[in-house]
Amino acid sequence: MSPAHRRAGGHRAPVRARRRPRRIRLTTAVAMLVPALLAGAGGLLLAAGGPARASTLFGDDFEDGDAAGWSKAGGDWAVVSDGSRVLAQRKVGSELARLFAGPSTWADYAVEVRVRPLAVGPSGLVAVAARATSQTSFDRLVLRADGSAELQRVRSGAVRVLARAAAGARPGSWHTLRLEESGGTVRGFVDGTPVGSGGSGAAAGRIGLLTARAGAEFDDVTVTALPAAAQPTAVPTTTTGGPGPTGPAGTSTAPPAATTTTITTTATTTATATGTATATGAPAPSGMPPPWPSATAEVKVSRTTDVSGVFDGGMRRFFGIGDGGQGEGQDPMFDVADGGTMQNVIIGAPAGDGIHCLGSCTLRNVWWEDVGEDAATLEGTSAAQTMTIDGGGARSAADKVFQHNGPGTMVVRNVQVEDFGKLYRSCGNCSSIFRRSVIIDHVWVTAPGKALAGVNVNFGDVARIGAVTVLGDPDRKINICERYIGNDTGDEPTKVGTGPDGVSCVYSTSDVTYR
Repeated sequence: MSPAHRRAGGHRAPVRARRRPRRIRLTTAVAMLVPALLAGAGGLLLAAGGPARASTLFGDDFEDGDAAGWSKAGGDWAVVSDGSRVLAQRKVGSELARLFAGPSTWADYAVEVRVRPLAVGPSGLVAVAARATSQTSFDRLVLRADGSAELQRVRSGAVRVLARAAAGARPGSWHTLRLEESGGTVRGFVDGTPVGSGGSGAAAGRIGLLTARAGAEFDDVTVTALPAAAQPTAVPTTTTGGPGPTGPAGTSTAPPAATTTTITTTATTTATATGTATATGAPAPSGMPPPWPSATAEVKVSRTTDVSGVFDGGMRRFFGIGDGGQGEGQDPMFDVADGGTMQNVIIGAPAGDGIHCLGSCTLRNVWWEDVGEDAATLEGTSAAQTMTIDGGGARSAADKVFQHNGPGTMVVRNVQVEDFGKLYRSCGNCSSIFRRSVIIDHVWVTAPGKALAGVNVNFGDVARIGAVTVLGDPDRKINICERYIGNDTGDEPTKVGTGPDGVSCVYSTSDVTYR
């Protein structure tokens, strides 16, 4: 349903001849920086031969004609050729287009890239990012439409300018951006000239290329290791040889030495493990939400995994499906069968369409660090089925967190959400129409966000809401409940009201506390 977008025009400046560096993927030679490099799908693989320079972690000049190994979140990215190959993002109308690469364990490094701004709107920008922990949290070096440069720290979409300088950047001209992350300090340079420095908001993370309301071309990306006084403790990875007793494909703890392992699942893999639940319970004494958990290990998956019975993830982080964006139709990471339970799981990025519940199911103490298309979806077949989400949390959701496509009831309780679009949405334009119900009880909501619940009054949907704590929203911009007229034609539903009405949105103002 996305409209066709006109690409940015303009002629390419002549490309000066230059010697191309060899395209480098993640190397194994930097044990001082990355105790366990993750092998990525689509080309981010460990170099099999002799390593390049020991300090080189990553390089891409796009001369192979693709952007394999990069994960997309918005925008229209493609490798183009006009005498040499470059990576272009030419969807000028894109509010925020992002492309990420590398493992989340990269800590102290420098990322350098050649950038050519094309069409940059008045409030637009072109940037390189480092230590990205989600789609909306990273440090970045920005080129503005007025030719200035800014060093920024971005956390859950909130921007803090650390330094600003005149850079003389002009549309159509190539410039070299360099970000250096060392310890708790980030530094930025444009064409070798310092922009400034400031405190970094993360200890480790991926690299990224970004535009906002702008078109640009990128080339010659390199990442090199920098010395640091201390390195973050690595999260052990897991390895498997097939389905086993404790996970979707079995697990074993990686040895202390630096290793890189990958779990590859098949469409027929079934998890049937059992374990003891550890759900988030009552609020902390201060009334604030419980802290986010740390992963005990990381598991990369490549295909949707079927779950039946009770699967206890042991607080491992699962990631690896999709591009990290909002594109419809992405595969889920897990399909939970009717009667199934998933518990003690962390979902990392990319996460595709998260978790699909195929009937009655329970998601207990599940945490979504960076929501892709959706965190979880009820795809049930009967009005008697119930999907229960008990404990855990979700953040960095550009749109919906929990999607309700089939009939039945969804229960969301003891959950925290931050930086989100809607916590719950009853599908307003699915081809099949059902009456759906949701119970939202005992949740913490941290701004920015748009709405807790969206229901369709013409389908007979009902949202019952209680014990909600809203944090960081003094102007009360987050709607607690929104009412829509849904359809089965695929058109966008029409919003017809907000707030309690005693019929579709059942709650009172006393059910919501603002802090």
